[in-house]
Amino acid sequence: MFLTLTANAALDRVIFIEEFVPATTMRAPRFIECAGGKGFDVSVALRGLGQPTTAIGFVAGYYGKLLVDVLTHYGIDIDPIWLPGETRLANVIVETARARHSHVMIGALPVSAAGLETMLTRYQVHLPAATWVVAAGSLPPGMPVTFYHTVVMLAHAAAKPVLIDATGAPLLAALDAKPDVVKLNQDEFVDTFGLTGGDLPTILAAAQQVRQEYALPVMVLTCGREGVVAITPEEVVQTQAPVQRAVNAAGAGDAASAAVVWRRAQGDDWVETLRWTAAVSAASVGTEATAEVRLADVEHLLADVRVSAHHLAH
Repeated sequence: MFLTLTANAALDRVIFIEEFVPATTMRAPRFIECAGGKGFDVSVALRGLGQPTTAIGFVAGYYGKLLVDVLTHYGIDIDPIWLPGETRLANVIVETARARHSHVMIGALPVSAAGLETMLTRYQVHLPAATWVVAAGSLPPGMPVTFYHTVVMLAHAAAKPVLIDATGAPLLAALDAKPDVVKLNQDEFVDTFGLTGGDLPTILAAAQQVRQEYALPVMVLTCGREGVVAITPEEVVQTQAPVQRAVNAAGAGDAASAAVVWRRAQGDDWVETLRWTAAVSAASVGTEATAEVRLADVEHLLADVRVSAHHLAH
């Protein structure tokens, strides 16, 4: 079982329009409601890959009920922590003519000290059955910046590997606990570690330095059209799937996280793990729902994934 934690959940309302034209009335022929919040989206992708997953997260109000219904429909074992208030609503505006999407976030769900204690208690109840832990996303008001550090320490105390997908201060606070995989996209890496930009080789060189400085086991960066990169103590692996026209690209990075823990649990090395990860991430942009993946699409793309790897000198 793959265990996911979502501190900052949302209900995604994906609204399809042809093109966003400011100061006009735009008609949306349809919309769908799906899961939001990075941990929940990892669970959605895992179900598409046929994997069992338990999802713990904070929910509240009308949108929280809709979100739990969505997750249950996927066959996710959802352990919701109900709070006063209302779950965030994420309006995902998908422009079909431009194959791009934008997020308009509404609201925030503050978490009390009692809510945090409940999440950590539930987490420890589910940990013994977990193959991997994925804790992902931003932190809502009331959550301590050390949350992910605590998550990693508890996982390691239970001898469970953990992937953290976060940015900024919450990620930096977790690094000393040495998550088994630290995962970001390249823009998040630039912002979190104070780079001034640069091309991909520059970013990857900085990522190698960060991994070495903190003695991290592995750092994974998703880099859009340039694929997925894993930096380990021994090698740098980069994989690229054929570029797909996006139907809804929201959640592609969360699908990548799902693929990483799935393939590592299968015993794959990092070259094979990244090959699947590129295919899964690319396949996810072809579905309408956030982070949704069809295994048949992944298998169709897999043979065309390009792989490059070079060993690091010591």
